[in-house]
Amino acid sequence: MSNTVLKTSRRNFVAHKGRMALSAVAVMLSVAFVCGTLVFTDTMNTTFDKLFAVTGSNVAVSPKAAEDGEEISATGKPDSLPASTVEQVRKVNGVKSAEGGVVSMAVTVVNSKNENMGSTTGAPTIAGNWSDNELKSMKITSGQAPRGPTEVMIDADTAKKHHLKLGDELRTIAVTGDLRANISGIASFTVTNPGAAVVYFDTATAQRGLLGSTDAFTHVNVVAKEGVSDEQLKRDVAAAVGADTYKIQTAKEAADSNRKDVGSFLDIMKYVMLGFAGVAFLVGIFLIFNTFSMLVAQRTREIGLMRAIGADSGQILKSVVFEAFLLGVVGSLLGVGAGVGLAVGLMEIMGQLGMHLSTDDLTVAWTTPALGIFLGVVVTIVSAFVPARRAGKVSPMAALRESGTPGDKKAGRVRAALGLVLTGIGGAALLLSASAEEAVPGSTWLGTGVVLTLIGFIIIGPLLAGVVVRALSGAVLRPFGPVGRLAERNALRNPRRTGATAAALMIGLALVACLSVVGSSMVASATEELDKTVGADYIVQSQNQQQPVVPQAEEALRAAKGLDHVTPYRQVPATVTAPDGSSEKSDLAVTDLTYAQDLRRKMVTGEQTAAFGEGALSVGSIYADKHHVKVGDELKVDFTGGRTATLKVAAITLDEGNIDRGSIYVSTATAAKFLPADQMPRPIMLLASAKDGQSDAAAYTAVKAALADYPQYQVRNQTDYKQALKDQVGQLLNMVYGLLALAIIVAVLGVVNTLALSVVERTREIGLMRAIGLSRRQLRRMIRLESVVIALFGALLGLGLGMGWGVTAQKLLELENLNVLEIPWPTILGVFAASAFVGLFAALVPAFRAGRMNVLNAIASE
Repeated sequence: MSNTVLKTSRRNFVAHKGRMALSAVAVMLSVAFVCGTLVFTDTMNTTFDKLFAVTGSNVAVSPKAAEDGEEISATGKPDSLPASTVEQVRKVNGVKSAEGGVVSMAVTVVNSKNENMGSTTGAPTIAGNWSDNELKSMKITSGQAPRGPTEVMIDADTAKKHHLKLGDELRTIAVTGDLRANISGIASFTVTNPGAAVVYFDTATAQRGLLGSTDAFTHVNVVAKEGVSDEQLKRDVAAAVGADTYKIQTAKEAADSNRKDVGSFLDIMKYVMLGFAGVAFLVGIFLIFNTFSMLVAQRTREIGLMRAIGADSGQILKSVVFEAFLLGVVGSLLGVGAGVGLAVGLMEIMGQLGMHLSTDDLTVAWTTPALGIFLGVVVTIVSAFVPARRAGKVSPMAALRESGTPGDKKAGRVRAALGLVLTGIGGAALLLSASAEEAVPGSTWLGTGVVLTLIGFIIIGPLLAGVVVRALSGAVLRPFGPVGRLAERNALRNPRRTGATAAALMIGLALVACLSVVGSSMVASATEELDKTVGADYIVQSQNQQQPVVPQAEEALRAAKGLDHVTPYRQVPATVTAPDGSSEKSDLAVTDLTYAQDLRRKMVTGEQTAAFGEGALSVGSIYADKHHVKVGDELKVDFTGGRTATLKVAAITLDEGNIDRGSIYVSTATAAKFLPADQMPRPIMLLASAKDGQSDAAAYTAVKAALADYPQYQVRNQTDYKQALKDQVGQLLNMVYGLLALAIIVAVLGVVNTLALSVVERTREIGLMRAIGLSRRQLRRMIRLESVVIALFGALLGLGLGMGWGVTAQKLLELENLNVLEIPWPTILGVFAASAFVGLFAALVPAFRAGRMNVLNAIASE
């Protein structure tokens, strides 16, 4: 009998392949997103691994200060070591060759039109010297290597992207000055270039132009003699130059360190994308659940007959689970293939943005398809288990009844009670989160509340359907007369099905609403804080907000007409010791007296200007409370790279708001006393204000003109700065919405599948309605209206739930001084309206198929 049941399962699966198709697509999309993410990130890892493997020498010697992992030095000049170190290393036993290298990422390269030649993907611009070590990863494909200060070589990818050719002039802007040179050669990567823009000079020019001296290098590349291991060479070099003096790494250690830095970024990206894949899987569960629920209901008589001829409940359960297994396998196999295609597509997109990834490096580990198939099959079986269990409970007497028997009313009451309890507990958790006084417990309550209210709403969806659908129908369906009332009754005839269908859409839209509220509140809070505190008219920063301002750009700004003052803002690393003996590492805000005009800080004690006096500083109120610091106390400040100072607390700033919260202010003059000039960081920001009476437009034009030769810096007035904040949050939200689109697509498939199966279930009913006068047009309208009201029901639940989450999250963020709650009503209403179009779109095919039914055949169907 067991074999007969399995054969029947296979026949049913094939017979209902059309009804299973959309569920298979949902499984495929979810698996594709998982596999595509894994293949894409694995390929990026492979690309970087190959790059790191070929670029490293057997042993590399670099300054000890380089261990802090900063890509760009705060001074604008890379940390360096004496050129004499190269000769020291050459004399070590086992060394075949040693050459000094120069590399800097604190540069900007522009063409003759003053256009930035750097990457737009966040990859660095790198300038260095052309050496034998570069031949491991590069080859000259046009022209020749640079031979003097007027020649420069550029990588082929950048040359192609910006249409550069031999002879074109490039200007390399560094903290030590500008290097103007003509392109003498173009070099191609022999491995994949992940997107960096690279320029090469001859060694002497690179030393002078990037380090300010021909007596320094940033590192030494050491090649071992044959038979000498990297570990042995490292020990010998360390013995010769001092293990504690420099950072000495083998090729493997350097590659591992680089891989760790890149891997941390890739891991974040991978887990974020997998999180959205998880949302898609969750939405897919409802689609599969609905599919099998309806198939089981439609086959009630068939299952009853199987029970009547001897199949037991366990065999029926196995039969339906086996169908789910087949669905999971088929959908997962398609998903694995689609995932590889998705990864290739992502690589092409990254290539268009400037990060070049070769399909030659496409990496498909065996674990990727294995994980995808495992997840797809497990999720499908779990989704189908409840309908399968319900099928197993069908009695032999069901063979004598009509298909689609009603569900267990007692089970429905238990479900509703459970849903209400979970929703109530979740709501209480959200209230506790909103009233929390500390972030950590508040975040825990928020997470608990989100999960429980989501589960609760899913469970009570059928209960809510009876109330909300009727309310929506009054506004949306009733104007369509009898057809609208029929659509309403169809949506209400099976509240469990309607609730499950709407729940799939609800999940994606709840996340959209929540993030929209949080994002809008963040922008509104930051804008309010800017209005209250920022007094400067203009703010100058690099585009990535990390590259320091070069001296020539600062001088150009100071020379601009119509400015009252220019305030440089630096971050200086130091260790601060409080009177209670506790020490903390901190980045001091080192600036000038005019900063008190540019950024108005509320004070707890003392005057803000007093912090910029000789031998003085100010601390934030949080630090002062934590360490019981008061005005007049003395703090020991150990400047990194300089000397230790004893500075007196002249003021305590109130740590409200998010601009410069917690900053310890020290004047530039005070910091200069304890830091050597070559260790003083360059400003990361310049603040400027126009003279009284000066036209804002004229001053703004003058500032932009003054910095026109330095395209790496953005000049913003307060309006621009607010818009930039809004744009940054908007870009992040758009990226999130794009990822959530996958879950919404799966939800739309769920609506399509539900309607399609519902039409099949109501074949005879539709035939009778057509026989008594319902036209094809009215029938199609009825199905479209049913789809619209289900979509609006899901949207209403999702948006309401998401707004609740967002409001709670904003209340929690008030602990971080994001005090403004802003509901983005245009977005919320726009999404709600768009849900109606989603419903219309989802109903197109089912409505068309229903309209084409033969009336007599439909009436005769069972």
